[in-house]
Amino acid sequence: MLMKDPDNILAILLGFEKLPPPAIARSAVWWLRKNVNKGSKKPKYSLRNDKALSNIEQRHIPLCATRAVSPTSCAGYTEKQHELHGEAAQLVGETADRAMRKSTAETLMDTKWATTELAWTSHPETGWEEVSGYDDAMNPIRTYQVCNVRESNQNNWLRSDFIPRKDVLRVYVEMKFTVRDCNSIPNIPGSCKETFNLFYYESDSDSATETSPFWMENPYVKVDTIAPDESFSMLESGRVNTKVRSFGPLSKVGFYLAFQDLGACMSLISVRVFYKKCSTTIANFAVFPETATGAEATSLVIAPGTCVSNALEVSVPLKLYCNGDGEWMVPVGSCTCANGFEPAMKDTQCQGECDIKDTQCQACSPGTFKSKQGEGFCTPCPPNSRTSSGAASLCSCRNGYYRSDTDSPDNACTTIPSAPRSVISNVNETSLVLEWSEPRDSGGRGDIFYNIICKKCLPERGMCSRCDDNVDISPRHLGLTQRRVTVRNLQAHTQYSFEIQAVNGVSNKSPYTPQFSAVNITTNQAAPSAVPTVHLMGATASTMSLSWLPPEKPNGIILDYEIKYHEKDQGEAIAHTMTAQRSSARIEGLRTGTPYVVQVRARTVAGYGRYSSPADFSTNLKSDPEKSLQEQLPLIVGSATASLVFIIAVVVIAIVCLRKQRNGSESEYTEKLQQYITPGMKVYIDPFTYEDPNEAIREFAKEIDISCVKIEEVIGAGEFGEVCRGRCKLPGRREIIVAIKTLKVGYTDRQRRDFLSEASIMGQFDHPNIIRLEGVVTKSRPVMIVTEFMENGALDSFLRLNDGQFTVIQLVGMLRGIAAGMKYLSDMNYVHRDLAARNILVNSNLVCKVSDFGLSRFLEDDAMDPTYTSSLGGKIPIRWTAPEAIAYRKFTSASDVWSYGIVMWEVMSYGERPYWDMSNQDVINAVEQDYRLPPPMDCPTALHQLMLDCWVKERNLRPKFSQIVATLDKLIRNAASLKVVTSSTQSSGASQPLLDRCVPDYTTFTTVGDWLDAIKMSRYRDNFLNAGFASFDLVAQMTAEDLLRIGVTLAGHQKKILGSIQDMRLQMNQTLPVQV
Repeated sequence: MLMKDPDNILAILLGFEKLPPPAIARSAVWWLRKNVNKGSKKPKYSLRNDKALSNIEQRHIPLCATRAVSPTSCAGYTEKQHELHGEAAQLVGETADRAMRKSTAETLMDTKWATTELAWTSHPETGWEEVSGYDDAMNPIRTYQVCNVRESNQNNWLRSDFIPRKDVLRVYVEMKFTVRDCNSIPNIPGSCKETFNLFYYESDSDSATETSPFWMENPYVKVDTIAPDESFSMLESGRVNTKVRSFGPLSKVGFYLAFQDLGACMSLISVRVFYKKCSTTIANFAVFPETATGAEATSLVIAPGTCVSNALEVSVPLKLYCNGDGEWMVPVGSCTCANGFEPAMKDTQCQGECDIKDTQCQACSPGTFKSKQGEGFCTPCPPNSRTSSGAASLCSCRNGYYRSDTDSPDNACTTIPSAPRSVISNVNETSLVLEWSEPRDSGGRGDIFYNIICKKCLPERGMCSRCDDNVDISPRHLGLTQRRVTVRNLQAHTQYSFEIQAVNGVSNKSPYTPQFSAVNITTNQAAPSAVPTVHLMGATASTMSLSWLPPEKPNGIILDYEIKYHEKDQGEAIAHTMTAQRSSARIEGLRTGTPYVVQVRARTVAGYGRYSSPADFSTNLKSDPEKSLQEQLPLIVGSATASLVFIIAVVVIAIVCLRKQRNGSESEYTEKLQQYITPGMKVYIDPFTYEDPNEAIREFAKEIDISCVKIEEVIGAGEFGEVCRGRCKLPGRREIIVAIKTLKVGYTDRQRRDFLSEASIMGQFDHPNIIRLEGVVTKSRPVMIVTEFMENGALDSFLRLNDGQFTVIQLVGMLRGIAAGMKYLSDMNYVHRDLAARNILVNSNLVCKVSDFGLSRFLEDDAMDPTYTSSLGGKIPIRWTAPEAIAYRKFTSASDVWSYGIVMWEVMSYGERPYWDMSNQDVINAVEQDYRLPPPMDCPTALHQLMLDCWVKERNLRPKFSQIVATLDKLIRNAASLKVVTSSTQSSGASQPLLDRCVPDYTTFTTVGDWLDAIKMSRYRDNFLNAGFASFDLVAQMTAEDLLRIGVTLAGHQKKILGSIQDMRLQMNQTLPVQV
């Protein structure tokens, strides 16, 4: 029966519900020994019918065994059981630590087990005598005795055999002996002793003889004088004394023990020589080996630890101290189970003294996983996921379910949401309000967003196409969290179809398009569009005559116009209004010499349209009306004459253009002139056309007082001086952070003119994707150009620093901003000439802005910059420049389009150098042979096709920047088209061949670190080496899970490394030896 096991009886005694481990049971018995009756001491616990320890071990075990059968027979013991329970419960928590710290003794010699004569050496021969006897158990033993008490001046020596020390530093000697009481021996002299001396002698060999070493304290080393606790008389039986002494440190191969008698009557029953050690133990998932104690009783010996199988270090170094008593102290450092493994506790089945429990890390069973290293246990796979084998650190999603990039392995796998429900549309003339309800199935996620796809339908053609950019969807058309949008600027009497898509965090993982609900609507009569720019026809001291053109889209008959005006300094709060039946009006009753803000809007039966843009006009100072008319009459006549001349010039130019078109030729000058005279179009003016360069500065740049500018730190150096970050506080405006370019000391007039020309150029631009000029400082030293500050710096370095961290939509958004800025410059007839990612600046909101206009007109020689190569007397950025610009210096907006294609490639490759390590001459030759750059890794096919369109050799066939902006807008609206990716080895449908970057020869790399440097992933060098991937054979076997485990978490970096590993495998397979 189970109850017959003493340890089980102890469990009942202490109130445990189950059997404790054997070591705890032994410790509990030890505790009972300490708390029962001993001698005359008052017992701490009085157990009925028990007066000695043997009764506890022999009587109470069968007593409680009987109690298991008959409760009445143990009734008297039950009360004591409850008395013991309180303190015994504390014992349980302490025994584990005590068991870990327990010591173990290793015997070097024990005479108790001798079966033949010891034959130790004695001196003199009349001293110690070897005698055979029996112990209490009637086992034969060999003893030594001496009793020359009636003779004076006794000096009897007894030396043991040679004892090897086994590399221990300190040993213990346990002596059992009896001593006769001198008073019990009649007629003895005063030289009778009741003590003896213990000595030892070290030696590197068993070389002692009967005469060597000399029988004296030196060379023998005295350990101690041994005195008995109890002696005996003739009438009593011998009382055995047990004494233990230690000595050290020992340094030689072995030693001898020596016992000196100076006149006692005694018997040396047994001698045991042993040393203490700390047994092998496991603590904190680390194994510490058996360790001998140190040389001194207070010595602490360090035992290094190693993690158990499938465990990893948490803190280092792993060590445990073994003290002089052979007990382990508190461990330092620890290990925990690796991912995919959990702690496994099992009771030790060993016999005798052993550890409390064996701590191991066992593999997670199938259907469970553990994603991180630590003390936790394996957990069941989250919903909609599974594992195919044990030791899993990640559960794979089932078909149709996914995890987003931000989901942890502990998250459940989810799917895409169903379509939105209950779509309600409310049409109001040319605006629309859409509302809808949540999808019936969210896919198991809470991050639901909505996209609005607008399509304009033509019933006569039976087709719908995407709405143009004029349609305004508020608050936005992508990534909506609220379920309501307002759509404005729709065309009147037009059919539209709106798709409301439901997406969530895993929609981009699904190969299917998002689920959507569609609604079809037809717009009603619309209010008129905004009135174009208002013109001032004339002004007096109290009146202004205005005119304007009708709205471009009247959407009906214009009934009248409303004119709103107010003094510029007073604001709209006290604005005045008036109506006019025609597209002109005269405002009277105005204040003399006062600036006014004027706006006009049209009205139809559908209501008022939007106001025109605010126009600033001023009344004249007080003067004679007749004189004013006389002064204005020449101006009117002159204006009419100039207008007539202008019209004639337009007609002449038109005729010339028509003739040149018939002849099949095109005049670039005429094209620019036509653009220049387009009504309402602002045109770029080259500051170098001014005879006085300072005049261009005064016209296009704002002078800033030096006291408004504060330089904080230098952030770089430019061609003309330092580039700094600082602050600018203009009167009436808040303080802003700015970038400051300074002109170096000792400049020439030409350097000053060239330096300030950039400000003259920038000052003409006003666009959210063009770097904004705040002003210049020319009246103080140093001369400065102050611009807005872009927190993220140049685009190329920013992308390299954040490799793989952006989505395709974010990258396309950056490209769209750059294209919009270049469209603005192109519309102004401005050619940049140096468009590259290094000349695009990025702010904190990831808005990209075109900058660096210093090289736009003159590309000066700079022998220190290999980016620019000399061509026809100037420096040209070969890798970014169109072939006609390299060959003939023919710079146009079309050549900027070519450069923009290279910028697209830079962005999609995260700042990689175009054409890699090819020389500039090789680049020119390759482009002339119609070779083009391949798509960067994971580049959507549509984007690479747009790059190839930009790189068409015939410049007239390249797209305009307006077409590029429209194409990117379509791609952004149709995110699914960006998921189609073409391999770099395919041509994306292009007719021209693609360059192929040479795969690195892995046989040239000596270390894994060299390989990581070559693929620009050196940041992960320590990750690979610390995880043990120090050879190419191991690296070639790595998977995506291995990269994730060693800390490569960015998806872009994972793909880049895995792609290089795939190339490595191919090369290894090709270089394998062939068996013949």
